[in-house]
Amino acid sequence: MLWKDEFDAYIIVSFVNATLVLSIGDTVEEVTDSGFLGTTPTLCCASLGDDALVQIYPDGIRHIRADRRVNEWKAPNKKTIVKCAVNQRQVVIALSGGDLVYFEMDPTGQLNEFTERRKMMADILCMTLASIKPGELQSPFLAVGLADSTVRVISLQRQDCLQPRSMQALPSPAESLCLVEMGIGETEEDEDGVIIHKGGKEKGSLYLNIGLQNGVLLRTVLDKISGDLTDTRTRYLGSRGVKLFRIKVQGSEAVLAMSSRSWLSYYYQNRFHLTPLSYETLEYASGFSSEQCSEGIVAISTNTLRILALEKLGAVFNQISFPLEYTPKRFVVHTDTSRLIVAETDHNAYTEATKNLRKRQMADEMIEAAGENEQELAQELADAFINEVLPEDTFSAPKAGYGMWASQIRIMDPVKGQTLFKVPLEQNEAVVSMCLVKFSVDGKSYLACGVVKDMQLNPRQIGSGYIDLYRVDNQCATLNLIHRTEVEDIPSAIAPFQGKLLVGVGKILRVYDLGKKKLLRKCENKHIPNQIVNIQTRALRVFCSDVQESVYCLTYKRNENQLIIFADDTFPRWITTTAILDYDTIATGDKFGNIAILRLPHSINDDVDEDPTGNKALWDRGLLNGASQKAENIITFHIGEIVMSLQKSMLIPGGPELLIYTTISGTIGALVPFTGREDFDFFQHLEMHMRNENPPLCGRDHLSYRSYYYPVKNVIDVEVQLRWQRSLKILEQDTHFKFFHSQIVILKSDGSENECFL
Repeated sequence: MLWKDEFDAYIIVSFVNATLVLSIGDTVEEVTDSGFLGTTPTLCCASLGDDALVQIYPDGIRHIRADRRVNEWKAPNKKTIVKCAVNQRQVVIALSGGDLVYFEMDPTGQLNEFTERRKMMADILCMTLASIKPGELQSPFLAVGLADSTVRVISLQRQDCLQPRSMQALPSPAESLCLVEMGIGETEEDEDGVIIHKGGKEKGSLYLNIGLQNGVLLRTVLDKISGDLTDTRTRYLGSRGVKLFRIKVQGSEAVLAMSSRSWLSYYYQNRFHLTPLSYETLEYASGFSSEQCSEGIVAISTNTLRILALEKLGAVFNQISFPLEYTPKRFVVHTDTSRLIVAETDHNAYTEATKNLRKRQMADEMIEAAGENEQELAQELADAFINEVLPEDTFSAPKAGYGMWASQIRIMDPVKGQTLFKVPLEQNEAVVSMCLVKFSVDGKSYLACGVVKDMQLNPRQIGSGYIDLYRVDNQCATLNLIHRTEVEDIPSAIAPFQGKLLVGVGKILRVYDLGKKKLLRKCENKHIPNQIVNIQTRALRVFCSDVQESVYCLTYKRNENQLIIFADDTFPRWITTTAILDYDTIATGDKFGNIAILRLPHSINDDVDEDPTGNKALWDRGLLNGASQKAENIITFHIGEIVMSLQKSMLIPGGPELLIYTTISGTIGALVPFTGREDFDFFQHLEMHMRNENPPLCGRDHLSYRSYYYPVKNVIDVEVQLRWQRSLKILEQDTHFKFFHSQIVILKSDGSENECFL
């Protein structure tokens, strides 16, 4: 910036019929002698030159000098100013009727009007000017958004001032525009005020950001010489029109985009980022700089003026941690209230009741061990021992020993982190599975929990297994235990199914219905070979995962009340988690760090029958006790860490559906589907060249690693392709690579994929 003040002096708040000027200091106070006209709304205000201010209001322009002199320009012929754009030395206004009036500051600090005016062919909706960089006297271009769904670039250079240079048609009328120069890298000023670039390019590209009324953000490259618009990117931000505001992020320009949620577009670590802000909806904003907050944002949310600061750039996710008593093993979301029901379980741990009992026993032992003359002292020590509470986060919890379990069920608000209700379980009881279910008998909401008692991990054995059924109230604030049903093995998987409850008890898949004193067994299937670890349902289909034999596909025959296996996988997989993608497709993760997607071919028929006579044809029985029909392996990819959960989700409204995975090491990743075969072929060739030209530093073969257990299939590793930015010169020398796409297309494709992961 060209003005001398390091920090902002005023916050200008414009109302419908007035303007409020607030001074920035230790406190924020109203100012009446700033030179701003307070009896009219303000369209725009800014610092002008080294020591002046400008206020643009519907009836004119006020140029406020450092010595408090005010020069005013009035709108002619009963016209009013409807839109405006300002930078450090230039002012452009749009009058009612479509006239553009251009002002430029001369070396003496006087604001002079250009002699000619430009008449636009449609109503002007928005306009923007780029900031003037050090060493320059003006911004060469003005961007104007018109009601005919176009954006026009107009020259401000002396030889062709106010002449059109280029035009771009839009799918919807523009809501706002913002011209910023990005891709420069981090900058700072030295003692003499000279801009120093801390890495990156000294000259970035000029980007025209276009916020549309339908909630879409367009980012287009504006050529600094010709004014042509090229390389347009598109991103849907929300359901409301997109408002754009220029702010500062680490010394560089960034764009704050506001729709139904707020987004920040910035350049950081040689990459473009478009990241949603974890904050409530904002309406207007501006950059803010003070001694306490050098790079902040002052914004309006509803009727509140707020000052915000960005915590961490480059972060993909914003996370908040809430402490729990035990390790969370399972959780479900109550859809009506968005509250969480969490099952916490720890091995080698005591419950609170057992801890108090053990402390009482130890206190009694202290008293018994004391002599007759030391009884009073021992009693005091025992009481002090019982009353002393040591924080477990500092001193850790007492170790209970092998085979000792502690568990509880908690209802909590995920936004506030507030615990609403807790159900502690008895010592050595552990929750291994849970789900929310609505039985067709009464239609009420229940929580079904699979509980084991006295479980030994190796060798695997239990004392007893139970299915606890809790009644969940409408507000999801309390749990009421209805009854407990005993089962003969570990109830390791539970899922709702057609108004009933589907439970994996050891290697038996069983259907239960609601009873008055316990769950009623309806039907079962005993053909799963080892142990059921996961159950997914879709209509009458059931995808049942075995601990080491992958996924079995079953169908429910309602008339016969039977669960029948009609298809299975061709590979053994040690399944840890699954997620249904559609009626015929399921994604799996296993203990060896692989993600696979299995699909049932269209030729598969799930209308099969069990043959009670045993005379079924040998060819229809399948091989090696397997099903006669097999699922196809569509995708295989080695992650390298044990996959703990999979979920199909849409991270942003209107964006693509992603397959989100998490691992035991804390990694959160995503698999993004390609929309066309052409894009996949292009990225596959790009990945092939990156493997050859830029192998990993440790010398490990990338293709062998991603195919560690099964050959990689139909997955592109973006982590490899992100290295192309550092190896662009190598790619340019590859004549084979030049046949595919130009650098612009490569940049566009790579940038689009990067933004998908955000």
